[in-house]
Amino acid sequence: MSNTWRVAVLVALLLIGGIVVNGWEYLGEAPVPRKALNDFPQEIGKWRQAGGDQRFDSATLSVLGASDYLMRDYQSMGSVANLYIGYYATQRNGATYHSPLNCLPGSGWTLNHPGSVTITAPGREPFVANRYLVENMGRKELMIYWYQGRGRSVASEYWGKIYTVIDSVRLRRSDGAMVRLMVPVKSSEVAALEAGKDLAAGVAPILPEFIPD
Repeated sequence: MSNTWRVAVLVALLLIGGIVVNGWEYLGEAPVPRKALNDFPQEIGKWRQAGGDQRFDSATLSVLGASDYLMRDYQSMGSVANLYIGYYATQRNGATYHSPLNCLPGSGWTLNHPGSVTITAPGREPFVANRYLVENMGRKELMIYWYQGRGRSVASEYWGKIYTVIDSVRLRRSDGAMVRLMVPVKSSEVAALEAGKDLAAGVAPILPEFIPD
């Protein structure tokens, strides 16, 4: 192939790429129906809501940048867990979920014993979530979190971003969420982990109503 043809092909590819990118930008996000997170069930298996939903102040909300969020305590048979879901309708404008690995240390928490845990939920494929023991001023909690969106539940923030880019082009969608559970460690870390896994397994099948597949 001559240099002239190579230049012509390159120019054509650049033009096509520009048209595709501008086309997606013009069309914007594909609309997806969903329920608001304040309608999340108050009862999940044997877990029941404890107290009212917790709300952030305006300064925190401006940093968070979430389109919708839920922070709520659940209790079951002496165990208490805090559920947080931060949903972003689009991540094209720079707003995106905040990793607990960045947010919690800034609030005085230390993260120890990193690992993973498999969540097995009815009607869903088992998936891997992150697990940490977090501590702040003598307070210990077991944290489980993962990234949810467009039919995927992933532990890796890196892969979550890659899938977001792919789906933004393929589906015109970049919506997604971070799901986090915090369980106080009372008798043992193992007991807290089992409680967290149990609530996560109950939460996972409900998520698509609020974070569309």
